[in-house]
Amino acid sequence: MGAVATAFAPILVRLSEVGPSPTAFYRFLLAVPVYWTLALAVSVGGRRPARERPTGSSVYLLMALAGACFAGDMAAWHYSIHMTSVANATLLLNVTPAFVVLGGWVLFRTRVTGTFMVGLVTAMTGIGALSGASLALSRTRFVGDLLGLLTALFYAGYQLTVERLRQRFSTLTIMVYAMPVCVTVTLAVALLSGEAMAVTTPAGWAVLLALAVGPQVLGQSLIAWALAHLPASFVSVSLLVQPIVAASAAWLLFDERIGPQQALGAVAVLGGIAIARRGSARR
Repeated sequence: MGAVATAFAPILVRLSEVGPSPTAFYRFLLAVPVYWTLALAVSVGGRRPARERPTGSSVYLLMALAGACFAGDMAAWHYSIHMTSVANATLLLNVTPAFVVLGGWVLFRTRVTGTFMVGLVTAMTGIGALSGASLALSRTRFVGDLLGLLTALFYAGYQLTVERLRQRFSTLTIMVYAMPVCVTVTLAVALLSGEAMAVTTPAGWAVLLALAVGPQVLGQSLIAWALAHLPASFVSVSLLVQPIVAASAAWLLFDERIGPQQALGAVAVLGGIAIARRGSARR
């Protein structure tokens, strides 16, 4: 559900009347009051345990790192969306599972099973089939594709960090503390980019609000919630349904057609996710 919700983000970014950096900034800015309102409701209702209050500089630093990684992810990705195709930007983002597995092993000595690796390779092969036609090197798309790969690296760092935080804190607590960092980083990037920040039409605000409430609050919260119950490696693989949803939506909205090769790739992605699930342990 989280993957499907976030898959519509590139479509909304394309429809935004401001540039990539301001769009990322408004995505986080408009999400902050939603998170804070939810946190206040939980606190007033007496459903927030004392252990949910972060203590110690190391915890705050980890939450700030989660926010910084996600802000970097969004900043790079939003530029990628405008510099290459919607499907390509989303597909390159989904190299993330490889970085998550590698990062988990290097940083935390997290091991994965042979069955999981078969599922990962199958799903990544499907991703290759899905993106094969649009990954040809060219001057017009190369930089956008490179930013898509950088996005995957940032997103892997975000998932691994949130996985650690979810061992102690709720999704809402993490988002309440991480989102202001996201706002700060993306504001700095937007100001340095020199792009116009003003949103001048109600339709423009509606797109940004939909981006904040849908892919951000709903989609990313569901993904963060899952990270307390499933390994980050499998969560990353399961998110590979995003390019299938995004490419299908882009076909309908932007006439970025999906051919037989891409359709077979989608089947391979879904099969790989199913295999990886069999090789993953539920927490």
